[in-house]
Amino acid sequence: MLSAGRPFPLGATLAEEGGVNFALAAPDASFVELCLFEPTGQHEQQRLRLPACTDGIWHGRLPAARPGLVYGLRVHGPWAPHEGRRFNPSKLLLDPYAREIVGAYGGEDLFLAHVPGRPQERDTRDNAAIALKARVAPPLPPAPPLSARPRVAAGERVIYELHVGGHTQLHPAVPADLRGSFAGLAQGPVLDHLQRLGVTTLNLMPVQHRADEERLLKLGLLNYWGYSPIGWFAPELRYWSGSAGSTPATEFRALADAVHARGMELVIDVVFNHSAETDELGPTLSLRGIDNALYYHLRQDDPALYENWTGCGNCLKLSEPRVLQLVMDSLRHWVLALGVDGFRFDLAPVLARRSPGGEFDARSAFFAALAQDPVLSQCLLIAEPWDIGPGGYRLGQFPPGWLEWNDRFRDTQRAFWLHRATGLGDFAHRSAGSSGDFRHDGRAPTASVNFITAHDGFTLRDLLSYGERHNLANGEHNRDGHRHNLSRNCGVEGDTDDPAVLAERARLSRVLLAALLLSQGTPMLLAGDELGHSQRGNNNAYCQDNEITWLDWVRADGELTAFVARLTTLRREAAPLRSTRWWPADPVAGEPALRWLTPEGHPLSAADWEAAGRHAIAILFEAPAPQRQWLVLVNAQEEAVRFHLPPGRWQLRLATDAKAQGSNTPGLPLAPLQDIPPTSLWVASAASA
Repeated sequence: MLSAGRPFPLGATLAEEGGVNFALAAPDASFVELCLFEPTGQHEQQRLRLPACTDGIWHGRLPAARPGLVYGLRVHGPWAPHEGRRFNPSKLLLDPYAREIVGAYGGEDLFLAHVPGRPQERDTRDNAAIALKARVAPPLPPAPPLSARPRVAAGERVIYELHVGGHTQLHPAVPADLRGSFAGLAQGPVLDHLQRLGVTTLNLMPVQHRADEERLLKLGLLNYWGYSPIGWFAPELRYWSGSAGSTPATEFRALADAVHARGMELVIDVVFNHSAETDELGPTLSLRGIDNALYYHLRQDDPALYENWTGCGNCLKLSEPRVLQLVMDSLRHWVLALGVDGFRFDLAPVLARRSPGGEFDARSAFFAALAQDPVLSQCLLIAEPWDIGPGGYRLGQFPPGWLEWNDRFRDTQRAFWLHRATGLGDFAHRSAGSSGDFRHDGRAPTASVNFITAHDGFTLRDLLSYGERHNLANGEHNRDGHRHNLSRNCGVEGDTDDPAVLAERARLSRVLLAALLLSQGTPMLLAGDELGHSQRGNNNAYCQDNEITWLDWVRADGELTAFVARLTTLRREAAPLRSTRWWPADPVAGEPALRWLTPEGHPLSAADWEAAGRHAIAILFEAPAPQRQWLVLVNAQEEAVRFHLPPGRWQLRLATDAKAQGSNTPGLPLAPLQDIPPTSLWVASAASA
């Protein structure tokens, strides 16, 4: 029998007086039934009505319950889609606070709360045998406090975006039974590589439990990237090795501990803008059946329909306190129990949109809640600053303390180096931290997360190998993915054995990586770019869990990997190139200064900045003695350009046109007049007296 229990905390938690306390936010429900299952979750054994409701929280304590108990929920209430109410007790529901999930959604129409083909009619078929269920999990020991974990200084951070499954699926040094898992990623050889590369911060693509879209399942595909969440507290079951004595949560926690032991930070990509329940024709897995109008933004003109500012069919309504509580509780769980140090928020403007109307509010409850939280305010917070809602592009409009993905840096560098399609002013603005977007409210250049490639789009190798997307494998007739990639195939579409084409692609790879890692801001590398990974021209490989996306470690480009490691080493040494302060527009005598010079050695005039067809510039980082001065020579033109170097003795530290030997030897003296080859970037430092 159930006693009243307590309305807090939400979810299933071990009660001090014994047993398990269950609590669910469903203020519009008539009543809620707790359904108990045997360990496999296939057979319902008992239904117990939660006996109490306090302020919209249904709750009860089951004295005999223990960790390992498998359960689901049946929520009773009116079926009135035109009013936004979609209660259907025939559909077993997943507790949104589930720490561990049993089962998998297979796209069956039995998950629909409405009769297939008749969306206004409630379906009375019972889906308990195949429904997603929660397993009561024992509490994890508290993770070390944030103050006891590695914390990388803002100017030293190098982010590395990776997919847990694809990163080790083909790694020869990872045991076969651990490949593609949290445990596989924690293996010594994997972390060794990241340390040698100079990575400070791992950014894992979504690791919260997901449910694949019905459309993909019917095509024999799945949501490989994972941007389709349904369990915001539970690590994705597909990334668990299944090792004896472990659970998905303990294995993830061990990964976090292993990352911290290497002095690195761990960030996870989180999706709170939408859920896997998609639009009004989608499955009823959890929130839709618990309290649809509470958890989702509904259309004001027709509550049977959902606002779709995400492009995924629905939007979570964080303007509701209980929904915001769900998000905050989830974030704290990943930090305090699972050891995460920060978050990258997918389609982040949705989280701050008001209802109705969808206006973005930079002072929303979401931002306020994070800013005042004693734990989460200390975490690394990164926004993807766009969605498809009203005024959806919000680059630079997030609060102080946030970092933001800067796609304008990406597009500018691609246009400048690959097509000479943008000028010196745009190049300089983006390379110096994008002050036009971020220099306000005390924000620093490091607020800009600079990248050339990310999971969404071409890999670096494909950026230089394909002029068009090749996405037929996605089953959308090559209509999906970006059309405007600013890519350059170097004369051949796809793979080739032409030495000249391969040499050009290698040179351009090096110059783009150098432009990324030697610009002001926070650089982000895409996993596999340092290996020369190709997705065969697929620029939207979200549904490809195969050799298209798995990193091929055996055929890795060792020279390119070594070059990236040299870049990060140089970045650590050259403090002015990773400054956390804005450079003054007018240099002050005796203070560090940034000067933009023509190849002839003169400060750029207004006419120089605006000159069409000019894509060569020298960037001088002056510093008072005894600090070292640095010089970056940029030539994106098709021909060599002669540079007049500033007075002094200069030593070459890096040249993107050369490989590991020859003119790329550190310390090589430079002449006062120096010819820089086409499409090249050189870095020099002032020789010590």
